[in-house]
Amino acid sequence: MYQGDPYLKEYMATIKAIKGSRVFLDKTIFHPRSGGVENDTGYMVFNEGMVRVVNVYYDKESGDVAHEVDNASLLPQPGSSVKLVLDWERRYRLMRLHTAAHILSAIMYTNYNALITGGNITPEYGYDDYSLTEFSREIFEEAVKKANEVVARNIEVKIYWLPREEALRIPGVVKLASKMPPEVEKLRIVEIPGVDIQADGGPHVKSTGEIGVIKLLRVENKGKNKKRLYFSVEP
Repeated sequence: MYQGDPYLKEYMATIKAIKGSRVFLDKTIFHPRSGGVENDTGYMVFNEGMVRVVNVYYDKESGDVAHEVDNASLLPQPGSSVKLVLDWERRYRLMRLHTAAHILSAIMYTNYNALITGGNITPEYGYDDYSLTEFSREIFEEAVKKANEVVARNIEVKIYWLPREEALRIPGVVKLASKMPPEVEKLRIVEIPGVDIQADGGPHVKSTGEIGVIKLLRVENKGKNKKRLYFSVEP
């Protein structure tokens, strides 16, 4: 659900299992931490009350999305329905920062042939590490300036799925240096027409204009071929 409609703030789901503080559902609107984007938080609401969802992640044991809650003893039994409620302010910040990161990575790749080698996005700010040998604040200042020009054009962000082989024929579709694992048969494509196209599993805004203004916070030299850009969005 979170990959299909990132603007879905509430949804009814069925509890499949409860294991300690972890809850497994038949469907979820909560985005698990992945791809360097932090997880959603929110609530599960039911007749007797509600519990807070404090962490969401892929459970290696089950291969399913685990929802960690603050008081699992309050939950109804498996098979019961619960209303999922997102912390929307947090989610929307993550969406805006995530789409901003895509624009920045496209500009860095196109202009400096720099790949992302790592990164993280929180609701407060994001950072990405780039495979640059030269450390220059001016490079990142120019990239942020160009990114804000893209934001101002209010370009629609398109999301769709492609078979792996077809997707990987698109130049630069996987800009992460650590590439996609071979077992992934279909890739979710996020395209900002004329700017960027890449495989990605996280939530994004519908158009670049929703981002606001991208702000360069600081830059760091993390070593050979690793230059870090910290950024945020306003308001």
